[in-house]
Amino acid sequence: MAYITRALISVSDKTGVVALAQGLRSLGIELLSTGGTARLLTEQGIPVTEVADYTGFAEMLDGRVKTLHPKVHGGLLARRDVVGHMEAIRAAGIEPIDLLVVNLYPFAQTIARADCTLAEAIENIDIGGPAMLRSAAKNFQHVAVLTDPADYVRVLDELHRHSGSLSTATNYSLARKAFAHTAAYDGAIANYLTARELNGEMADFPAQLNLNFVREQSLRYGENPHQRAAFYRDMQPTNGSLAHYEQLQGKELSYNNIADSDAAWECVKTFSQPACVIVKHANPCGVAVGDTLLTAYRLALATDAVSAFGGIIAFNAEVDASTAEAVAELFVEVLIAPAFSAAAREVLSAKSNLRVLIVPLASGHNVMEMKRIGGGLLVQSADTFAIAADNLRVVTRLAPDNQQVADMLFAWRVAKFVKSNAVVFAANGRTLGIGAGQMSRVDSTRIAVDKAARANLSLAGCAVASDAFFPFRDGLDVLAQAGAKAVIQPGGSVRDAEVIAAADEQGVAMAFTGYRHFRH
Repeated sequence: MAYITRALISVSDKTGVVALAQGLRSLGIELLSTGGTARLLTEQGIPVTEVADYTGFAEMLDGRVKTLHPKVHGGLLARRDVVGHMEAIRAAGIEPIDLLVVNLYPFAQTIARADCTLAEAIENIDIGGPAMLRSAAKNFQHVAVLTDPADYVRVLDELHRHSGSLSTATNYSLARKAFAHTAAYDGAIANYLTARELNGEMADFPAQLNLNFVREQSLRYGENPHQRAAFYRDMQPTNGSLAHYEQLQGKELSYNNIADSDAAWECVKTFSQPACVIVKHANPCGVAVGDTLLTAYRLALATDAVSAFGGIIAFNAEVDASTAEAVAELFVEVLIAPAFSAAAREVLSAKSNLRVLIVPLASGHNVMEMKRIGGGLLVQSADTFAIAADNLRVVTRLAPDNQQVADMLFAWRVAKFVKSNAVVFAANGRTLGIGAGQMSRVDSTRIAVDKAARANLSLAGCAVASDAFFPFRDGLDVLAQAGAKAVIQPGGSVRDAEVIAAADEQGVAMAFTGYRHFRH
């Protein structure tokens, strides 16, 4: 147990600090503080000693030097169980500091501003704060360190319950958090500075990439039972990302559940109309929009009801009771939506194993996408390109009508989320057949046609999207013979003329986007 007699408080984020200081004073703990924190506590009538008065050394260099002093670091680093340490600090007139409460200059928030200059970024690099945090955390057996306002209440509670002392286990957990905090802070600085030149130019990617994720959950296993796994959340997750999920009910999420749920959520949140996306093994097997979520669900399910069994279902609006009742008829691993009505929750509660997730609906996306390779990491910007009708370049004699354009754009939106080679048949706001992950594009086309036939869905007059160009006319011939009348694809093949001629022969309208959507 570490007995707390003296605390140093110096925080940029002052959330909860007044209540913390009041609680510490109620236990008779002496308070040291600096600058704005000291002024705030004094204004609240809380007795506090300025660090400059304690050290006898006034702040200098516009506050750059204030806590870098032996009376601070000696008080933090001295081991209470080593006689020589205690004699040394007594001889130097240094008092032990048993609790450090510090959070750092808002560097990440500063550089997030579009108008942030290099000079502003540099001034928001904290020096004394990280030094104190590391000193206190290194000496965790005797010193407690608080970096997160979320920990204030539980630490105060333990201090009250144990007559002003904290357990070694508590101090160790706080020390680990402090080291993670300083590591993330330094990582953000390195990322920024190694991407920015003195003249202000920014590189697309930093020369040294530091990633900061916190383990949210240890998983039962990975993709397969013989693999170990964990789920980590970005310390600054993107708004609207799956990492923000709240689980309402059901079994613990698995590795595959989380991966597939992300695929479903990223697709469904791109639609403005009520939409449903059903995913199996990271690929959409049914996507639809409708006047209601129930309509969208039924249309999406009809694309491939066999594959939907045991899949992931995502909606982009609040799920009502009727939609919940329909979903409950199918075996589903995970159900995702931004909200569920009280009646829907009651319906779903009968399916105790069904994992039900709430994810806030927002259009944000990861700034960088990453893929681990042996001994390295591939990093790229997110695929955020969205095509509009005005951007299409019609390359056939026959131009698509308005309905065909709408069908093409819907199919193109879905194709972006299908593993390559991806071919999607669609009409009237719903998918009719999806071919995914094949080594040849014509095979993906044949699979999509076959799936539509198995689902008794007519492809007559539908539109088709291909995530990359058709390298030969064979894929075009297959889709045309199946009844498709409009095609959207990137173009860019050396055989574009051959494919365009095939479309003209078959009476198919075709438009190029100039962009592809590979997804591996």
